Amino acid sequence: PRITAPARLGSGKLIDIERETELGGPLHSKGVMILGSFLANRYAQSQPLALSASIVFEQSYGRVDGDSASMAELVALLSAIAGIPIRQDLAMTGSVNQLGEMQAIGGVNEKIEGFFDVCEARGLSGTQGVVIPASNVQHLMLKREIVDACRAGRFHIHAAQGLDDVIGLLTGIPAGAALEDGSFEPGSVNERVRARLHELAEIGRKQAGANDKSAGDGKS
Repeated sequence: PRITAPARLGSGKLIDIERETELGGPLHSKGVMILGSFLANRYAQSQPLALSASIVFEQSYGRVDGDSASMAELVALLSAIAGIPIRQDLAMTGSVNQLGEMQAIGGVNEKIEGFFDVCEARGLSGTQGVVIPASNVQHLMLKREIVDACRAGRFHIHAAQGLDDVIGLLTGIPAGAALEDGSFEPGSVNERVRARLHELAEIGRKQAGANDKSAGDGKS
């Protein structure tokens, strides 16, 4: 299913809509909590995480559990924060830890084959494919049609070690290495995320200051 994650000024809370509607299990909720920890650790070590976001599987009406979509959720969230679109011709599976590393998941062959069948039914474009954890490559045992399509360049399987591999692939923009002053390489995805979170924190501080001044002016 499609994942959306709109972001806005807030108090650092990530809302797991699946859990709020009692459709999400504890493992999925754990994955969402890890996203908040990762955001704060990478982008907001010296400032409040003045962000609120809501994450949901669109048009999903059954129960959701497990963390195999947590990397996709994180990419959707970073896309919303930075205002950078991501490719829609790649499916992705893989969990993420607090360090941004992509972790192995179960059922990798079935997930790849399911997406391939959908793409083939709609017509292979030559750019479609799947992003999987590099640690799952050893588990691949795909049907002949997928192997032949990959050899012919009509379908692609991308193995990723971590978030920076994924966002570079899905946005076409370098992820950006960290610099000594806590920022990232100019123009990179990471720097655009960090800058936006810094901007939200500044807006939050100004609003809090204005509210305090207003309350002080009303005292007798």
